[in-house]
Amino acid sequence: MNRKKLIIGLVIVVGLAAVIYANLNTNRSTGVEVETEKITRHDLEAIVSASGKIRPQRSVNVSAETMGKVVGLAVNEGDVVKQGQFLLQIDPRNLQTQVNSREASLAAARSQLLETEASIENARTNLRLAEEQVGRQRELFKSGLTPRETLDRAETDVKLRQADLTRLQQSMKTQQTRLRQDEAALEDAEFNLNKVRLVSPINGIVTRRNIEEGETVVVGTMNNAGTVLMTIADLSVIETEVEVDETDIPFIELGQPAKVKIDAFPDKEFTGRVTEVGNSAIQTAGAAAQRATNFKVIVTLEGEVPNVRPGFTCTTIITTATRQKAIAVPIQATTVREMVVNADGSLVRAAAADGQPSTGRRVTAPTELQPGQSRKEIEGSFVIRDGRAVFTPIKVGIAGEKFFEVLDGLVEGDEVITGPFASVRTLKDGDTVKVTTSTGTTTAPSSSVGIQVR
Repeated sequence: MNRKKLIIGLVIVVGLAAVIYANLNTNRSTGVEVETEKITRHDLEAIVSASGKIRPQRSVNVSAETMGKVVGLAVNEGDVVKQGQFLLQIDPRNLQTQVNSREASLAAARSQLLETEASIENARTNLRLAEEQVGRQRELFKSGLTPRETLDRAETDVKLRQADLTRLQQSMKTQQTRLRQDEAALEDAEFNLNKVRLVSPINGIVTRRNIEEGETVVVGTMNNAGTVLMTIADLSVIETEVEVDETDIPFIELGQPAKVKIDAFPDKEFTGRVTEVGNSAIQTAGAAAQRATNFKVIVTLEGEVPNVRPGFTCTTIITTATRQKAIAVPIQATTVREMVVNADGSLVRAAAADGQPSTGRRVTAPTELQPGQSRKEIEGSFVIRDGRAVFTPIKVGIAGEKFFEVLDGLVEGDEVITGPFASVRTLKDGDTVKVTTSTGTTTAPSSSVGIQVR
């Protein structure tokens, strides 16, 4: 009998042990498997990336100001030129003929003016003699030695001499005006003649040449662009012209540092600073105008860029903000949930058995809202609290490559759920979780490159 009781007791003990082991194993296996990481401090760097073209800060298109055939060409593409250096010559014969004609007209006008001046001097002499003759005739008329008729003829002769002098003086004024016109016409002809000889307006490199010796250049008009003979660029200062999306342009400011990668030099990186930010959107034609709105941003490179060519494709990364040793949350740990909030913005959570608010119990959102409550999509992260995922609203600042800056909501040392992605997407506030991978001490990198958070 005692043996039978002992066997029954052993069976009961084994059964109880099996039940206890099953319960422990069940508790150990319950909950959503998640990966976590502790909140630490990181150096963050917010950037805006855009692509564009390399261009010189100063570039001049050399165009013809007169029509004619090119009879002399002194430079080729790639030549280094100095300011005032001879570039090319346009056939000057037609313009030289005009200069010769203007010179002849001017010489004739000067000769005629000299003749008129001599005639005026002669007219003055004749007028003086006539006035002396009138004086003598008046004395003789008073003495009764000459008739009245002779005195009248003498007075009439004075008036005629006076009229001749006035006419000649007026003629001289007209000739002086014509002389100035001829001088201006000669100056204009000489100026046009000088246009046939083109010299470099700046120090630089001939980056493009569109003309060959023997070709005829065309002068631009209102409806017809003239011939651009060549382009001279000063490559001592290089810029990048990039197009930045309208959503990023508010964060771009003058003086911000930038890094430039030129496709032609994949192993080199150049530094620069923002020197111009467009205030008006870039006007584009066609269907592209309806797809995106971009603004022009100019970045001036620092130092020389050897072997660079205008038009090279480049990628410019502009640093818009930096944070040193900022509290940061992994990007994959952030999510958005629709939560019920009170009028003061606090979350409505489930209550524990004792009636106190609980951050460790699953929240079942009420179907009916109480006065002052509302539903709102909130950005936050799930923090591990007593084996449960507690949704914690956060306020973020700039973003790095892997981390968001945390302005409010998390503190250093908090353990947040980072994955798997499917778990983070489906987790609910208060869900029981089981940590499979935990990164407790993440080393803060020296810098993280990312995009601006808006």
